[in-house]
Amino acid sequence: ERDNKSTDAPMEFLLVGLSELLCLRVLLFLIFLIVHLVTLVGNMMIFMAVVLEPSRPPMLFFLCLLSVIELCYTLAIVPKALLSLVVADGSTISFIGCAAQMHLFVALGGAECFLLVAMSYDRYVAICQPLHYVAVMSEGFCLRLAVACCLGSFPVALGLTVAVFRLPFCQSHRINHFFCDVPAVLHLTCTQGYSPELSLLAACVLLLLLPFLLILTSYVCIASALLHITSSMGRGKAFSTCISHLAITLLHYGCATFMYIRPKSSYSPARDKIVSLVYTNITPLLYPLIYSLRNKEIKGVLRKMLRRK
Repeated sequence: ERDNKSTDAPMEFLLVGLSELLCLRVLLFLIFLIVHLVTLVGNMMIFMAVVLEPSRPPMLFFLCLLSVIELCYTLAIVPKALLSLVVADGSTISFIGCAAQMHLFVALGGAECFLLVAMSYDRYVAICQPLHYVAVMSEGFCLRLAVACCLGSFPVALGLTVAVFRLPFCQSHRINHFFCDVPAVLHLTCTQGYSPELSLLAACVLLLLLPFLLILTSYVCIASALLHITSSMGRGKAFSTCISHLAITLLHYGCATFMYIRPKSSYSPARDKIVSLVYTNITPLLYPLIYSLRNKEIKGVLRKMLRRK
């Protein structure tokens, strides 16, 4: 049992990973490695295809940025998770390394939330203000949006990481997870009550709730505009441009809401690890697949790239 005796800041943590599934370790390692490689190849293909395209519409630009975020996001989490499957007793990570991994994870996840807001605004302008689309979604404005999306989440992630790692840790430094996730690290602290969760709640409001409300507002305006379109074909064509974005938004926010918007008392290591496997391995793989299958611009750019090759 954990007691209230706190220790100084530990020099390193032990990531237990999926040690309870030792009999399936080789199989899981191969599956995750294949998924990781396919994810890297898929996002790299989208990135290269968009970069090689001379004329890039705003949505293609945002998709390119989304692929870059997913690449960084995957590289920050998956290699250490694969290492925890190779080492039978789990892999160690330094105090600074754990803090850096948590900061990158939160910052990149928040950047993705902000980027989804920018993409929803792009769809709003395209459907609700089509005559002003070129003027509003100019190259300079899209670039400023991209910079704001990427940099806006880093101060919030830094504040959350500092708040978590300033808490006193109990004698156990075993993180029952395959990366330094916020709930798993908070579970090792000796503090009582809900005060340690206030920083996580504030980060969730800024990085999850606020972007989600902005996306919801955009789609309410889009739905209102679609109701005024008399042609069912025109309405369906306009809505089809939003399906890919809606699918990714539901995937991203569904997992994130389940993971972080809940009290500490409901923390379950086994359940959280399963959801995190989907969140960090499956969804980054689905993103390029969804956009490759649903987005005509991406399909056209990929065909051009393959013809050049």
